[in-house]
Amino acid sequence: MAAETAETTGTAEHASWAPGEHILWRYRGNASDSIHICRPVTVVQDTPDLLAVWMAPGTDCVKPLLADGTPVHREPLATRYTKPRTTAVTRWHGSGVLKLARPREPWSVWLFWDLDWRFKNWYVNLEEPLARWAGGVDSEDHFLDIAVYPDRSWEWKDEDEFAEAQQAGLMTPGQAARVRAAGREAIARIESWDAPFAAGWEDWRPDPAWSVPPLPDDWDRTPARLGA
Repeated sequence: MAAETAETTGTAEHASWAPGEHILWRYRGNASDSIHICRPVTVVQDTPDLLAVWMAPGTDCVKPLLADGTPVHREPLATRYTKPRTTAVTRWHGSGVLKLARPREPWSVWLFWDLDWRFKNWYVNLEEPLARWAGGVDSEDHFLDIAVYPDRSWEWKDEDEFAEAQQAGLMTPGQAARVRAAGREAIARIESWDAPFAAGWEDWRPDPAWSVPPLPDDWDRTPARLGA
């Protein structure tokens, strides 16, 4: 019964996930209750302070696509958020991604490597705090991001998309102000070089025995309630 409650309310009543377990990392559409991004991932660590997951190369993922088949990133910015959309299943190529999230924090931190495991950068993805449910976690992307480099420099990313999302009515001025404030809070964490940046995650490697998680047929099952 606890797992059933977690799935419908977004609470964390179920037990922690074990390393190697497969879950879903999902995003609902902005101003929508429908899931439009779904990534099967493998749990690396799940404690009261941190959820770490690995998205392996070759993972089948769900991503948004314009209804006419145009990839979202190829649509001009002025119409990117106003044209009808659908979803498509695509395979994640290149290196994998390690994702780190702390409870109630309005961002997650992603780590990227080259194919030869040379560390490239951290990426602060500003988003709703993760809502846990029996099969994974749900969030909503906030468009604005921050790239962090090995020399500890950083830069805002996707500010044009952040502005256009507001123009398209996907984010109110109040929401945008809260997202920018969350970004400044993340920058303070970067500049003081607190966890997870100083935690040595760039030296982490996945267990070679792990399989690539499958994308389940019911990947869009009822989302968790965000903000729970």
